Amino acid sequence: MFMAQNHLQFIIEVALIIHVGILLLFNIVAIPLSMVLFIGLVITVAIALLFGLDATFLLLPFMSHHEFTHPFGAFSVFAWVTVTAAANLLSEVGIRSSSIKALSLILFFAIAVGGGIMHRSFLFLWFLGWAVGYIIMSKSFQRSTRISPRTIVTWVVAGIAAFGILELLSRILDKAVLSPLLRIARIEQYSTPSLKMVINNTTFWGHVKGACHWGAQCLGGSDGYISLPLTFIHYFSLPFPLFYGVLVIKKDYIDYMLPGIFGIAFDFGYAGLFAILGWSLIVICSGFTILRKYRSKRKEGSRRYLGREALLIGALSAFIAQTIVGLFLFTRSINGSAMIAYIVLSALVMAHVVIIKRKL
Repeated sequence: MFMAQNHLQFIIEVALIIHVGILLLFNIVAIPLSMVLFIGLVITVAIALLFGLDATFLLLPFMSHHEFTHPFGAFSVFAWVTVTAAANLLSEVGIRSSSIKALSLILFFAIAVGGGIMHRSFLFLWFLGWAVGYIIMSKSFQRSTRISPRTIVTWVVAGIAAFGILELLSRILDKAVLSPLLRIARIEQYSTPSLKMVINNTTFWGHVKGACHWGAQCLGGSDGYISLPLTFIHYFSLPFPLFYGVLVIKKDYIDYMLPGIFGIAFDFGYAGLFAILGWSLIVICSGFTILRKYRSKRKEGSRRYLGREALLIGALSAFIAQTIVGLFLFTRSINGSAMIAYIVLSALVMAHVVIIKRKL
């Protein structure tokens, strides 16, 4: 009776398990700042190496790449912002952290280069995560944000230059996969017919039966356009409709060419879209509320919650960035393996709610 009957039920069940598991972990394990900093550094370095190797494999004709930016893109934002927040918290309590800040700066550019070569959409996620984390830390540590028009122009020019370098590399190396212009051309070609399919066939609970690419076997909702990784479904031998071979291109019309609000609305209906938007707001508002309480305890002289504060800043920054990119730019940034990251980040924020009510 507890076996999921479709993709939506499976997503909800996995989300509940992950949220409960992380909540229990937070209540069992002590989370000192030193442990958060150490684990954050290990994860950030590992992701930087992983992205770098994957980008190298992409450029080598005799190696296969794995596109690790999809499953680990949001985690890279979480890990890097957590390390940066932990370094700032060390400074707050009078411990020198200049070497950690220097290392985090090197890792920032290493991840940006490696991830950007693999996917241009990752650059949006990465720089947005940095910006959100920077603003949150500025407020948390009462520092001026110093975001001037000149700063904005500098980052815009840097972004345009990065895309220009990728386009130049794609032509020099004859690697069309690196070309940002190719991606833009594909969006221009496929976004309009994809929008028509979504808008004309979306209902409150899903989509019109027969509107998806299964034809007569279309379920009218939870048809797999939005799903957990296929490995999860295979592992539990669940009889869900899956996209294979040529059908993957059909899924890409929504997955790569439309923002997540359209993909979620088409597969789960307007009700599903309102639910995910509502939950995202709950997570973000809860995160900022708890962060204010951690900050007030720190100002009172308590060091008990420094590790949790660094974790919350990292998880909240990554969750906000992934929400914006996934829901309003690219469905792929919140779908499949990326959905696992999204659920975990949500749990890493919401786990603090029970901690706060029980201990503060």
